[in-house]
Amino acid sequence: MTGTKPKQTFVLIPGAWLGGWSWQPVARLLAERGHPVLTLTLPGLSYDGSPAGLGLADAIDHVVGEVERRDLTDVLLVCHSWGGYPATGAAHRLVGRVSKVIYHNAVVPEQGRSMADENEQYGEIIRQAIAAGSDRTVPIGLEAVSGSLMPGDPAPLQELVSRMLVPQPGGYMLDSLDVPPVTKTGLNAAYVLCAGDQALARPGTEFAARLGVEPVIVPGHHLTLLTRPDIVADALISVL
Repeated sequence: MTGTKPKQTFVLIPGAWLGGWSWQPVARLLAERGHPVLTLTLPGLSYDGSPAGLGLADAIDHVVGEVERRDLTDVLLVCHSWGGYPATGAAHRLVGRVSKVIYHNAVVPEQGRSMADENEQYGEIIRQAIAAGSDRTVPIGLEAVSGSLMPGDPAPLQELVSRMLVPQPGGYMLDSLDVPPVTKTGLNAAYVLCAGDQALARPGTEFAARLGVEPVIVPGHHLTLLTRPDIVADALISVL
């Protein structure tokens, strides 16, 4: 008797200032539909250690290590926002384990170009914040949450989310990748973009073009994964 093929495992990578908690509402919906799900919090983005000295390689190592430690195969590597950096780096090292990389409101990194380089509007502000702090992190405040991450949402919700954000390790924003977009090496990829996203470094359509794919456009803003997880979960399943 032939057994049923196991469903693909979603490995969810958060964006800057966020932990695995940001993916939990989506993860619950995916799990309810029978999909194995793993949400990751990257080093330095919780209060169980110092962010000082961390670089992009540490974030990539963490993703690779968690996938390999669990011996996961047929992985759907899903990333949000800045999480496109560690996802891209990890995908190149997990060939044979990753079946697809899904970018959701995420940066698709160019080889040799850091997040600070990518964000032409705020790149210098990012560098100044890193230089000014003893732990070389990039803080974020309520103004950014209400103005670009969650515009139009109720003020108490915006304030709650702002209190949950953790300063981003500076090395995560200054380091670049020495690998090309994943599709350049034959990996499958998709791009899910919220139409009202105002927080990306450049239009999401440009990032999707780097992959050579058309974005799947859905309603919402940069943090719709928190406020309307059903929209995001449906979109992720639609691109499998």
